[in-house]
Order: sequence, then structure tokens, then C-alpha cells
Amino acid sequence: MFEILDSQSKLTKRQWTIVGAAIAGDLLEFFDYYLIGFVLAYVVGPWKLTYGATAVILLSSGVGAILGAFFYGWLADRIGRRSVFMATVVNFAVATGALAFTPENGWLFLVVFRFLVGFGAGGLYCVDLPLVQEYVPTSMRGRIGGLVTAAVPCGLLLASLVTGILAPIIGWRGLFIVGAAPALLIVFVRAFVPESPRWLATQGRFEEARKSLAWALNRPIAEIPPPTAADSERSGKVAGTRFRDIFKHPRSLAVSWLSNLGIQTGSYGFTMWAPTLLVLLLHVSPAQASWLMVAVSLGGLLGRFLFSALSESIGRRASGSIFGIVAGIGLVAAAVNHDVFLGGISLFWLLLIVTNVFADGGFAIVGPYSAEVWPSRLRTTGMGSAYGFGGIGKVIGPLGLAMIVGSSNIVTPQASADAVVPAFIYLAGWYVFASLVFVFIGIETRGLSLESLEGALEPETIKRADHSDKVSALFSQDRQV
Repeated sequence: MFEILDSQSKLTKRQWTIVGAAIAGDLLEFFDYYLIGFVLAYVVGPWKLTYGATAVILLSSGVGAILGAFFYGWLADRIGRRSVFMATVVNFAVATGALAFTPENGWLFLVVFRFLVGFGAGGLYCVDLPLVQEYVPTSMRGRIGGLVTAAVPCGLLLASLVTGILAPIIGWRGLFIVGAAPALLIVFVRAFVPESPRWLATQGRFEEARKSLAWALNRPIAEIPPPTAADSERSGKVAGTRFRDIFKHPRSLAVSWLSNLGIQTGSYGFTMWAPTLLVLLLHVSPAQASWLMVAVSLGGLLGRFLFSALSESIGRRASGSIFGIVAGIGLVAAAVNHDVFLGGISLFWLLLIVTNVFADGGFAIVGPYSAEVWPSRLRTTGMGSAYGFGGIGKVIGPLGLAMIVGSSNIVTPQASADAVVPAFIYLAGWYVFASLVFVFIGIETRGLSLESLEGALEPETIKRADHSDKVSALFSQDRQV
């Protein structure tokens, strides 16, 4: 069945429909997720919010995303990708719309519903990537998976544009009503996107899997082979998904959890602190710093496309080894040259743009890879747990910066020129850590179908597997003998 899928040289229109649904989901999800940052600018003054209240509002969505990733990832392995995909969209869209009814000075109301927005957003990210990967051929899995992640920075840009254009007209409450629009995506998904054939196969529902695959490939179901006796026997032995089963795959757990921790810690601290540093070091207004950050964000978007291509050309491990090391070097170089100007242009700003190509581009590797390294029956559970564990970085990233600069403010540490170098060395260390995870415990998945990875990801195989394809082949020959 899946050999037909892997023989494809290009995607059908229906497969692009699935990819488009995932991209739209991520785009609108992170539009909702980032919207609170712009809305706070309108209410902090009038509501006279304390630092503590502001911190709780901002961190509540991060906590929700951690828990949502764990819960929805596990649920998608239990009841299917498609239904959970729709549930997560309803979750964050309805919660965002409800924020339009926030009472005056109702910061606790914001906290509760921002938590729910994060809960849905964290779940969607851990479901739509596996859904896409299970519908595309092996030769395109890395590139298409990376393309889906490129929608995340676009969500931030969309939030910026919508706020700038519509906020003066509809007010900050109206922005939340606009944020409820993703619920319309449910109709689109329900009408066009069927359940993942690979998930159906793990449940022994082969006839449904054949129909799903035939739809995606736009071919008669008669052309989709029925399961072999071995397939049927294997599916009958698959136990129900239990969260604790992820601990039977220590290498998959280590590489996905630790790479997520490294990149999320570095990224959250970097993107949170950069605008403040631009104001301080370049002596520009916050509005001007926002426009400078647009260029930095576009560098990250370029990086996502770049690493999506690299994942197929040089492999996941090589790409994962590159992004963090170069990002770390770039951050240190930017810090050391924070007071250098070339023809009136800040070298610090230019280096931030170049650095973000690698720093943000790394998500195009880490995200899809965190799903690939798990067997089908644990794919979303494993990815959700990795993304959730990595969410700890949303706390230790700013907390580490606050400790370095001697500030009690862990949301936006008070920047100073003297703190730039040690703070950026701290963040650089986390990016390098993510790369070293790929170097020492990474599992190369490029060119391997999800079915062929199933055997390689068995716990007893992982203990003996070597990083190199050559040595892996020798192990294979040894087993045959």
C-alpha cells in the first residue's frame, strides 16, 4: 500500500490540500497565539497592570501549550489524527473568540482563556505535522514537513499586520473576534481531509486505509493493494497507546526531547530580548525596532525554507548539526560587535538577521524530525511529549537571562550593553546543545520510509544501532546470517 505512495515523484492536488490545511492551521493558530502581545499594549496602561499580572498573562499560554502538546499528542494516537486536528482548532479558536468578552480590568479572565488558547495551539502543532508526513512520500517528507513549520513565523507577521490595520477600527476586542475565524477551517478539513491511512493501518482498519490513500492519490481503490497476512498479523499485536510506552524508546525520547529543549530555550530568549536590545543599542523608538524585527523575522522565514530543502539534500542529522552551531556563533559575533556600524548600518542588526536564518530555520528540522523518530502508534504521543518538554525553555530561557543581567523581571529582563555578551553566550550555548544532540544521538531518517523505520525504532534495535548507514547495514547483514 505505502510503496505506491513512496513511488510518487510529485504530490497530487489532494495531497496539497492536506498540506494546505496544515499550513493554514499553523498560520492561524500562531496568529491567535501571538495576538496577546499586541493586545497587552492597549490594556497595560488603562488597567494599571502590575508586572506580576502581566507576567502571568504572558506565561499562561506557554504553560497551556506544554500541557496541550502532551494531551492532544497522546489523544491523536488513541482516536486518530483528523478528529484531534479539528478538536485543537476548535479549542484555540473558541478560546480566542471568548477573549472578546473580557471584562474591564479582567486580567484573570485573560489568564484563563490564554491558557486555553495555548492548550489548543500546542496540540495542533503536534498533530498536523504527523498527519502531513503520513500522507507524503519518503523523498518529500522532510521538505514538506519543514514547509509546514514555515507558517509559524507567518502567524506573527499576520498578527502584526492585522493589529496595525484593524485595531484602530475595531479595537482590541475586535481583534479577538477576528482570531476566532480559524473555526471556519473545521468545515474545510471535515469536507476534504480523511483520516491518516498509516494510523488506520496501525488499528487494523485496512479497508479504510486503502480508501483514504486512494483518495489522496486520486486513484481507484482497486489499484491500492490489500494488506498481506504479515501486515494483518502485525496490526493485531499492536497494543493500545499508553503514554508510558514512549519510555521504551530511549533514543527517540532523548533526541526529540533534548533537541526541542535546546532550540526552544534559545529561541524564546532570543526573540523576546532582541527588540529591547535594538532600542537600547541603536537608540531607536520601539516602533522603529518593530520594523527592524520584521527583517529579522523574514530571515527566520528564509531559514525555514532553506533547512526544509537541506533536510532532503544532506539529511536530518547533518542539517540538525549545522543550524545550532552556526546560530550560536552568530549570536556571539553579534554580541561582540554590538557597537559596530558599517556605513551607518548596525552590524549587530545585520548579524541578528543572518543568525535568525539558522536559529529559526532549525525548527524546520526539529519539528518534523520529532515526529519521524517515533513508530506510527506513538508518533503524535512522542512528538507531543517532546514539544511539551521543550516548552520548559519558555521558562528557563528568560529566567536565565534575568539571572545574568541581575533582573527580577523574567518576562522582559532589563537589557544593558554590559549584559549583551554574557546573555548571548548563554543563549548560544542552548543552540549548540541542540546541535550536539543531533551529532551524538541523532537517528538519520532521510530516505527511509516510515514503515522501514518501524523496525529500526524498536527498543532492542535502538540499543545496537550505529549512526552511520554503513554500520547499520552491517548489523542488518549480521541479523540475516
